[in-house]
Amino acid sequence: MDMQGFALFRLPYAQEMTYIAGGVTQLSSCTALSDKQGFVFAPFAPSDSLPIQLIAPEEVEVFSSFSSLSRISRISSLSRISSFSSSPKENYHIDFHNFHAHLTNGDFQKLVLSRSIEIEKSEEVSPLDLFRRACERYPRVLVSLAYTPQSGLWLTATPEILLSGTNLEWHTMALAGTMPFAEQVRWSDKNIQEQRYVATYITRQLEQFTDDIHEEGPYTTRAAHLAHLRSDFRFSLPDASHLGDLLQALHPTPAVCGLPKQEAFQFILDYEHHQRSYYSGFLGPLFVNGQTNLYVTLRCMQLFENGYRLYAGGGLLKDSVEEQEWQETETKLDTMRRLLL
Repeated sequence: MDMQGFALFRLPYAQEMTYIAGGVTQLSSCTALSDKQGFVFAPFAPSDSLPIQLIAPEEVEVFSSFSSLSRISRISSLSRISSFSSSPKENYHIDFHNFHAHLTNGDFQKLVLSRSIEIEKSEEVSPLDLFRRACERYPRVLVSLAYTPQSGLWLTATPEILLSGTNLEWHTMALAGTMPFAEQVRWSDKNIQEQRYVATYITRQLEQFTDDIHEEGPYTTRAAHLAHLRSDFRFSLPDASHLGDLLQALHPTPAVCGLPKQEAFQFILDYEHHQRSYYSGFLGPLFVNGQTNLYVTLRCMQLFENGYRLYAGGGLLKDSVEEQEWQETETKLDTMRRLLL
């Protein structure tokens, strides 16, 4: 464990920020997280070549103000973007028609299509300043700045809990459907159906581990400038020592993958134009000070020496319309894009 990594995060509605630093262990599957402790940074598709990064909690510190963060400077040199992509809409058009054809012919109930954009750096803004901006603008979500030598440096502002709790009481959610936030949100049948797919899937996965499950929702929740449909699941676990098995069952949820899960997962790996890397994976503290707060890596960007790579995606059903789905990804990209303005 000669590699060193760090993570700085602020939980939703929290005033304080937590800093974790230490050696990095690399794991190739979620099941390997059982009986582990530290800050987890997991990719969409964990493997030997793109492993889960686990930062040991050798140093854990809580900060109450941004001014005290200035002494954190553990970031070694970042890699560079060699050339900036120029045809994301053309690629999205190809992917949408491929994905949609498999939805209309009944191969899948749902597929999540994502994309990434690259933005050239126009001014020098420190990663800590971007973290501060995200905390100030997005108080309702988890904000995280995480670095390991293999993953690079990522900023995340995400609303979706994958798994949180303590040894006895646990919480996860089904978060799907997206609209610009307004005081009165009218949800389409497509959004309601998409959210129900996710909620049903999560219920079935939890039933493998416990029969003490309580569902609340769905209801409208706000994340930055967006509204989502959300259901909460609270449950107990007879044995939390096998938490990695539960994470393996939950990740990736249909909110970032599709249904049927395994077939959709492989389809995305085979046909999506870009590599998701750590986008739509999950991150957060695992049994740090007795608490676990793992979130799905949704609104995020990777920071490079000369620019940024931003990620976003959306759930497709057979009645999805390409331009509407494209605009949804544009709206989601704005969560990170606005921090650069």
